[in-house]
Amino acid sequence: MPLLSNKVALITGSSRGIGAATARLFAANGAAVVVNYVTNSDAADGVVADIRKSGGKAIAIQADAADPDQVGQMVTKATHALGDIDILVLNASITFPVVPFVEFKWADFEQKLMRELKASFFSCQAVVPGMIERKGGAIIAVSSGLSRQPGPGFIAHSTAKSGLDAFAKSLAMELGPHGIRVNVIAPGLTVTDATAFQPEEMKQMIASHTPLRRLAQPEDIAGAILMLASDHCGFVSGTYTPVSGGMQME
Repeated sequence: MPLLSNKVALITGSSRGIGAATARLFAANGAAVVVNYVTNSDAADGVVADIRKSGGKAIAIQADAADPDQVGQMVTKATHALGDIDILVLNASITFPVVPFVEFKWADFEQKLMRELKASFFSCQAVVPGMIERKGGAIIAVSSGLSRQPGPGFIAHSTAKSGLDAFAKSLAMELGPHGIRVNVIAPGLTVTDATAFQPEEMKQMIASHTPLRRLAQPEDIAGAILMLASDHCGFVSGTYTPVSGGMQME
């Protein structure tokens, strides 16, 4: 029996990288998947095509997760097309400059924090009422190892993801009585388009210091998200799970 049989999953920011890998893996495990994107329709359609070619079920929906009206419309469309949403993966991420703090502009810092948290806040507010009504659901927030172990130039990202960690922990406490589980996945450095700008020498250095001696692939993170989304983790909530090859140990 597939791990997510008869489940409907909404994955924000899933046209590429970790989100796309998660969408494909969820579909391969029986879920009907909503592939959310903001601008890259070709990439989103490609993920949907891959899923359908493999016999899965998926639709692509354009929406800015930081816009409450667009999120509401997305959830309505998804529900009409696939059914009630059982799993929500908070994967939408906001770009940011990688610069020292003294060079950071407040407008860039504020945008990263506010839009990152808005994307999770509005997505949850649109989906959680239905989960409460059905007395169950799973929410997985995609954070970052940098939320607890910051790096130079990543102050906005570290701060935003730390806020996401606290948001998820609060939700886990508040929604637990309704049978809704909320957990955090914290990827280490993962090989995606979003990390392509980082120097190869730095990537090799990080890999050499990682106990598993390599960097993460999107599929590595997707596997951990699948684990937390499945009913096999039905008594797991409020956790922060590093997926870093042992670089970050809790």
